[in-house]
Amino acid sequence: MIQSVTRSTEARALTYLSRSPYLNVFLKHVLLHDPEAPARKNVAVALADERVIGVAYCGRQLAIAAEPEAIAAFGEYVKRHRGERMILGQRDTVRAFWEAVRKWHVPPRLVRDRQLVMAIDRPRLRPYERSTNVRHARIDEWSAVADGSAEMIRHELAYDPRLRSPEFAEGIRQMIERELWWIGETNGRLCFFCNVGPWCDRTVQLQGIWSPPAMRGRGLATASLAAICDRLLDASPTLSLYVNDFNEAAIALYRRVGFEHVGDFQTILF
Repeated sequence: MIQSVTRSTEARALTYLSRSPYLNVFLKHVLLHDPEAPARKNVAVALADERVIGVAYCGRQLAIAAEPEAIAAFGEYVKRHRGERMILGQRDTVRAFWEAVRKWHVPPRLVRDRQLVMAIDRPRLRPYERSTNVRHARIDEWSAVADGSAEMIRHELAYDPRLRSPEFAEGIRQMIERELWWIGETNGRLCFFCNVGPWCDRTVQLQGIWSPPAMRGRGLATASLAAICDRLLDASPTLSLYVNDFNEAAIALYRRVGFEHVGDFQTILF
């Protein structure tokens, strides 16, 4: 049985999601933070004998975590909540879900078949050169931050959000105001960008990781990301991220900092 999350099922849903915190951080974030937020109404749970066997967020993105026996039911449920721009979640779960809906769903424009989920904690953070200054982005830097974020998305997901999302720039501004964007700089030049994405009690997910091409090959991204991780690990026991498996340069960067592979995502884009 699929139903909207309620106060009575929320705790069980969080317990279920906590089994894989790095894979389910977005879903946990929606449930844990700002209980009155509009996004919460998009969360559904799958129940079997009062046990939660799946959780899904059905909004502009469809994020799913589910046992195999819940996949078909979620497939029927989302027929009433269509229009998502992407489906994402643990790789095997997304593969099974797509098989359940592909007969009636619009075809994807792009599939990122395997995305490595990686995580780091304080013991795994490697020593690093303090060759850059890291800090929160300032609002007067929003245009550079937005351009870097858009370029990252264009390379990773093959679309430019500046063209498809009129609210993209305003979203960047709001995140900077909330001190969710970090930058690295050297000699007065911005050399690295990343932002804090969803978070829960176990991890903070990093997103928007990008270095301008002209600033690459000097160790600046390694120094900046490590320094940012050093700061953020004071507030969270772990940090996590995910990256396309073919992005060898990014994977090498993350491993130099100390991130380790902990799971696999898949993203289907429309």
